[in-house]
Amino acid sequence: MPETPPTEPMVAGLFHVAVKTNDLAATVAFYTGILGLRNGFRPDFGFPGAWLYVPVAGGPAIMHVYAGGPALGAEGRAPVGTAAIDHLSLACRGFQGYVARFRAAGLDWREFLVPGTTLWQLFVYDPSGLQCELTFEGTGESGPAPDMSPGRAYVAGRSFFDPATYPTLA
Repeated sequence: MPETPPTEPMVAGLFHVAVKTNDLAATVAFYTGILGLRNGFRPDFGFPGAWLYVPVAGGPAIMHVYAGGPALGAEGRAPVGTAAIDHLSLACRGFQGYVARFRAAGLDWREFLVPGTTLWQLFVYDPSGLQCELTFEGTGESGPAPDMSPGRAYVAGRSFFDPATYPTLA
């Protein structure tokens, strides 16, 4: 029988992002209650966590959140912020609905129009300081375009996360 040649190496997509947290309940509340992911099956790894799924039939678990054990650094706490990763980007719809959710939850956010495209964006932080970019096809959205005024427009590299004033979500 002839030998099968090896499969050509390739990246086929993003499988998931893993987020460490000191506050599992607040982090799950952010991703489910604010962003709309669905909390679902997670194998028992022997430490607390959650797998958060895209809320459509058969949607994949794109966020893995873990706390305790392996989430903790040498100081006994999970790191805060994004370190070398600047942000997590999610393809979304319902721009104005997300703005309403942010307001209702007391979250700070920024807005952006991607130059030379029809893409609209919202930037918000999760409870662990991970910056989330929600990207929308603007031609499919209703309501006003992103607010590009000073103080509301997103500025790359400028953090607006403040753990001291982050609202309680759990």
